[in-house]
Amino acid sequence: MADASKQDYVGSFPPGKKITVVFVIGGPGSGKGTQCAKIVNQFGFTHLSAGELLREEVKSDTEQGTMIKNLMQEGKLVPSDIIVRLLLKAMLESGNDKFLIDGFPRNEENRQAYENIVNIEPEFVLFIDCSLEEMERRILNRNQGRDDDNVTTVRRRFGVFQESTLPVIQHYEKLGKLRRVDGDRQPDIVFEDVKAVFAQLNIQVASTRKREGTEKC
Repeated sequence: MADASKQDYVGSFPPGKKITVVFVIGGPGSGKGTQCAKIVNQFGFTHLSAGELLREEVKSDTEQGTMIKNLMQEGKLVPSDIIVRLLLKAMLESGNDKFLIDGFPRNEENRQAYENIVNIEPEFVLFIDCSLEEMERRILNRNQGRDDDNVTTVRRRFGVFQESTLPVIQHYEKLGKLRRVDGDRQPDIVFEDVKAVFAQLNIQVASTRKREGTEKC
């Protein structure tokens, strides 16, 4: 576990408690949210979105929320340690021990802050690999009335994703922790591949618990 001094105002999980973390990464419009909802329903994970946690903090009447709001309005990045501590706080408050962390880490700085503060290795990283053409089509057709739902902005967001997040994907791929699924297909078809990945995780967890139980005997 991480050094307790790094978590002094957030807390930490009890020593020896098995915590399962899966990162879910994909470009804008890749279908991360849809797949996360299906995973939660079928496998009992708690779904956490770094972006949603930041928006909730902005709504709160706190000094940190005001600071985050000002940074966002100025177009500046929120420090990674703040994002990670919000994630850790939400994890601890959930009462669960299985977490899907959506859209995170976005960059190497996020990843390093997570390792320094939380220090719980992800079981794997689910990468929903979706083509630019398909992401464009989905975002432009979703009719949500958002100002950023236009071709130029979508391509810029995709460029940022490629530049910032690709090194994270490559890092976990080198560790053998990347699970890539083809996100260009219909959500239910994509989920068939996703289910297979999580079913394998359940087998691994069951095997580990059985082995630990045998060792204790």
